[in-house]
Amino acid sequence: ERMPNVLLQMLIRGSNGVGYSAYPDNLVERFVEESWNKGVDVFRVFDSLNWMENMEPCINFVRTKTKGIAEGTLCYTGDILDGKKSKYNLEYYLTLAKQLENAGSHFLCIKDMAGLLKPYAATELIKGLKSTVDIPIHLHTHDTSSLQPATYLKAIEAGVDIVDVALGGLSGLTSQPNFNSIVEMTKGHKRHREFDTDSLNQHSNYWESIREYYYPFESGLKASTAEVFNHEIPGGQYSNLRPQSIALGLSDKFDRVKEAYAEVNQMFGDVVKVTPSSKVVGDMAIFMTANNLTAEDVFERGETLSFPESVIEFFRGDLGQPTGGFPKKLQKIIIRDEKPYTTRPNSKLEPIDFDVEFEDFVKEFQPKFDRELKITDFLSFKLYPKVYREAYDQHLLYGDISCIPTKNFFFGMEPNEETIIEIAKGKKIIVKLLSVGPADEEGIRTVFFKINGQTRNIEILDKSLNITKEEHAKADVENDQHVASPLQGLLTKILVKKGEKVKKNDPLFVIEAMKMESTIAAFKDGVIKSLVLKEGTMVNTDDLVVTME
Repeated sequence: ERMPNVLLQMLIRGSNGVGYSAYPDNLVERFVEESWNKGVDVFRVFDSLNWMENMEPCINFVRTKTKGIAEGTLCYTGDILDGKKSKYNLEYYLTLAKQLENAGSHFLCIKDMAGLLKPYAATELIKGLKSTVDIPIHLHTHDTSSLQPATYLKAIEAGVDIVDVALGGLSGLTSQPNFNSIVEMTKGHKRHREFDTDSLNQHSNYWESIREYYYPFESGLKASTAEVFNHEIPGGQYSNLRPQSIALGLSDKFDRVKEAYAEVNQMFGDVVKVTPSSKVVGDMAIFMTANNLTAEDVFERGETLSFPESVIEFFRGDLGQPTGGFPKKLQKIIIRDEKPYTTRPNSKLEPIDFDVEFEDFVKEFQPKFDRELKITDFLSFKLYPKVYREAYDQHLLYGDISCIPTKNFFFGMEPNEETIIEIAKGKKIIVKLLSVGPADEEGIRTVFFKINGQTRNIEILDKSLNITKEEHAKADVENDQHVASPLQGLLTKILVKKGEKVKKNDPLFVIEAMKMESTIAAFKDGVIKSLVLKEGTMVNTDDLVVTME
């Protein structure tokens, strides 16, 4: 609404929408339509496996339901100049590009999510595409290795139409190449475009200072790394993978996680790695690292392992079909007796009945909302049901916390610090922190502060003290009647009861950790002897959860 004349672009994962699984086609269609109504102009349509069957419907939705730009996307992986990497060669990309053009794409995007496209490869790729398709070509990359400005230069010389950049203060490493520097790089070239360099530098300096607020979410890289050409971790995933590893107690094993990522990629048949397929590879890499597993261990002990849910879904075909198909032996180990999909998973899903389901949604959530729920709320709920419910619960508990200044939201306040919070238009409160009292034996502190000059105090549990840290019994690795958690995380669901008979591969419980869910199954037939832990318990690796007999 505030910038109607600026093109807004979004990523959409074809039949996966903006989520991590397949959705009914009419849900993706409605989401595209509403995104256009809210101001999105360019829809960068891609598929995490470069599977045309997942992209075609979405491209068609953009063309028929909006007046926006459908940007069909090929995800780049491998190295077209390396003869040893023949799976994703130049011919593969030219064929895919022609299919995207024939499907109705207005633009063609090259999505180089890990920054693997090297300068001379860019020359060959752009020239080949220019002779194959008649639509504009848009190149996107991440500068993890610091090689990508050179890639852009060769691509520009070869005729690429658009390149993605980031203002200097937000550029480099796992972000995009430096906008300010790319402008200077092309000076003197016939394809140079004029920009106000002083203005770019001012904007860069502003965002560089703002970036300090977000340092906990940085990738952890202090310098560029050529390791990316080995592990091939996408730039957008790298900054998530390290915090995910830390949350799972693997902060000292991140180098092993990267090695496992490359190992998993080869186990899976060298797949295209971009959300959500990259998440699958990352989940498996973390799973193997947490359990000290090698590829050989997976093949030898696969029947006794409880793989992350995302890995099971991938090999079942929930995301579509990878180039060259699935490695059959590994697929059998992971999905066991399940029959995998061979067609679009979306075709098996019932369409959304918007009238009925929206009405049910409003009945459930509207009573405790202070604004009228709209179709965009419903779409958010259908795409991210769990996240929506968590956000809803947070809203009921704390109200609208988006008005809190960023610095205070992330890092709290210093003693005697004063901040102004605008809780509604024209309605501001002045908050001043006076002091934080000592913790009692239960870890409770009394916090004193002023609101608009009036002294207040509240009691808060200081979670950092870990007053009631609980240690759970560990499973005996020699006892095959013990079923343990394979990961550190939250025991979200227990799917069995004491005395219940279970068969081999029946699900027992679910562990969730940083967007990764693992359903732990029975390794053999038996009876549930005891449930050692309760739902909602935080567990560590090897904590005993269920005993059998």
